[in-house]
Amino acid sequence: MPQRELPLSVESGDCVAALHNAAMIPFTSNPLDRVADKRKDAAWLRARLDDPSTVTIAMKDGKPLLRDGALARVTPCDHALFLGLQHDVAYFAIESDHDDGAFEDFRGAASTLPAHEAAIAATARSLFEWHRRHRFCSACGQPSELACGGWQRICRACNAEHFPRVDPVVIMLPLFRDRCLLGRQGSWPRGRMSAFAGFMEPGETIEEACAREVQEEAGLIATRIRYFASQPWPFPSSLMIGLFAEVEGDEAVADGEEIEEVRWFTPEEMREVLEGKHPEVLSPSSLGISRYLMEAWAAGQF
Repeated sequence: MPQRELPLSVESGDCVAALHNAAMIPFTSNPLDRVADKRKDAAWLRARLDDPSTVTIAMKDGKPLLRDGALARVTPCDHALFLGLQHDVAYFAIESDHDDGAFEDFRGAASTLPAHEAAIAATARSLFEWHRRHRFCSACGQPSELACGGWQRICRACNAEHFPRVDPVVIMLPLFRDRCLLGRQGSWPRGRMSAFAGFMEPGETIEEACAREVQEEAGLIATRIRYFASQPWPFPSSLMIGLFAEVEGDEAVADGEEIEEVRWFTPEEMREVLEGKHPEVLSPSSLGISRYLMEAWAAGQF
């Protein structure tokens, strides 16, 4: 990345607008209070598990159990994960083989569930995936145990404590004057294009990661970065950090590895894409934050 005299900075814009942006995006409407101080109390968790008002949802291989178009309620068990409280009602999640309903593909289910249920299910999915991948202590290699209602694992052999982690991902629209750039990965269906994205690396700031990805994937130099909104992404457990990145020129070149094609769009062309009327480019999924970046830019709300 070329050296600059001054570092790039992320401009947050209007905080109220940022909150509004987030409220529109899937998985961002979780109504639960995580009450971190309570989930450390085993007796409190036990009482909540035994409370008849408690709501327990079920997952299997990352798929939520649905019944009548909503998250099915099932009987909790001792190894249930505590998700939080809503109006003093506790929510838990279990992995189960319940047959009173249907385990649905998560992406499909998330597109049809009420926003708050999709967010709750996303939290459960990410937690289960973290536990599946961290059954052994990363310090000594011995088996670790679930603790704090599922928000911690403890190694009894070396006393190491492990906590769920998320992987931060920058996802951005490069902008030059009155156009924005989309890219296409070779593995995507024909006609699918989207925002650019990449995992943050150790030692990077958000703006440095954004500038690096723009240069690596499209050969462009970012000059100004603006924050839009963020989105929990439970595949398996990422945080998508949505950004607009103004660039100093429009000579974009696909890297030929992750990105095989790049293309500039005017606001009018982007609206055609979003409405499914573009002759060559497919309308983006309503599940990911990339669509909401595109919508905001096409509407001049950035």
